[in-house]
Amino acid sequence: MRYIILFNILVIEHMKQYNNSKETYFYVIGLNYKKANAKVRGHFSLDENSKLNLLNQAKENGIESLIVTSTCNRTEIYGFAQHPFQLIKLLCDNTIGTVDEFQKVAYVYKNRDAISHMFKVGSGLDSQILGDFEIINQLKKSAIFSKKNNLLNAFLERLINSVIQASKRIKTETKISSGATSVSFASVQYIFKNVEDITNKNILLFGTGKIGRNTCENLVKHTKNEQITLINRTKDKAERIAGKFNLIVKDYADLQEEISKSDILIVATGAQNPTIDKYIIQTNKPLLILDLSIPKNVDENVEELKTVTLVHLDDLSKITDETLEKRKTHIPIAEDIIEVVKLEFNNWLETRKFAPTIKALKHKLNDFKIAELDTQRKKISDFNEEQAELISNNIIQKITNHFAHHLKDDDIRTNESLELIKKVFQLETSENV
Repeated sequence: MRYIILFNILVIEHMKQYNNSKETYFYVIGLNYKKANAKVRGHFSLDENSKLNLLNQAKENGIESLIVTSTCNRTEIYGFAQHPFQLIKLLCDNTIGTVDEFQKVAYVYKNRDAISHMFKVGSGLDSQILGDFEIINQLKKSAIFSKKNNLLNAFLERLINSVIQASKRIKTETKISSGATSVSFASVQYIFKNVEDITNKNILLFGTGKIGRNTCENLVKHTKNEQITLINRTKDKAERIAGKFNLIVKDYADLQEEISKSDILIVATGAQNPTIDKYIIQTNKPLLILDLSIPKNVDENVEELKTVTLVHLDDLSKITDETLEKRKTHIPIAEDIIEVVKLEFNNWLETRKFAPTIKALKHKLNDFKIAELDTQRKKISDFNEEQAELISNNIIQKITNHFAHHLKDDDIRTNESLELIKKVFQLETSENV
């Protein structure tokens, strides 16, 4: 309990240190698969241009540090604000989602809870499929993007690095990500369970992004099917993947014709609007469509066709098996690792809290040294400048180290000690000290 209280106090103090306003705190606002269905998640989905616009708007509004992630399962903003509505407004201004819609399915975490949430997300404990570590790559990219746009302060950069560290440890020290369980693998599982004679079916994969590539690999590996065709708007991307697996590639212009030949259509495009609808399907034979896209890239009007069966990403993600049950047994170990890394982060927070005071103290002592050396230089004719400088610097270092060790002591009240040091030495500290 004492650790939790201390941690929260430290977080609040550092929000003040890294931002101009004393009323600024660290928040995460977002929505995910738990309460928001695919349609709603699609309303708040952000492409690269939207993310850039959001970051630019954040800077215009005086927000100093922020990262944003948007995947098929979640959209989240981690940032500093006086009120979470500032971040919610950024999200709604740059998507087609509304504030009312957001409030019905969203979550808002503050300070310590926001930090804990990031650790859970980055470590795969909050993923739709337990142990899915793809999100940590998204967080890395988001942090790099924010840093490139001058929106990543020391606190948030250190936090994201700590989350990455926890994620790596969990992945290597537990078996929480063992076994083949992912959306792409779940799609293949679904096909196996619902389609007979899969080896001889015509399969068309439309879209060769991350999920498309993974799905393609799983199809080749598990179905032994040699009748898989790839189509992508950018043909050379499809050709690179096809070359790896010796598959067929067709032009985007051939999409309608290839759909007519297919028994299974897998859509993994990244468009903001549907790329497949009932009008492009000109076939009377049974067609299974798996839509692995967020927002949905298959219009629901295809279900008006009696021969079409449409299955979406959310349906596939509900597939559970023994692998997931085995993964759950590793959650306690993963949580212990997170607590260890969070403690290390907390220690860094504590150091950062009194660093400006220690630095200001060192500057003050150095001023004393300069004044005293100048006095002694005038008094002593053969004054040894080099030796006096060395001795003085060593004494200053010992004094500042002594104060630093004192402030790290769990048994002292850090805030009171800091104020006393400032008062005794008449120190002025600032963010830039």
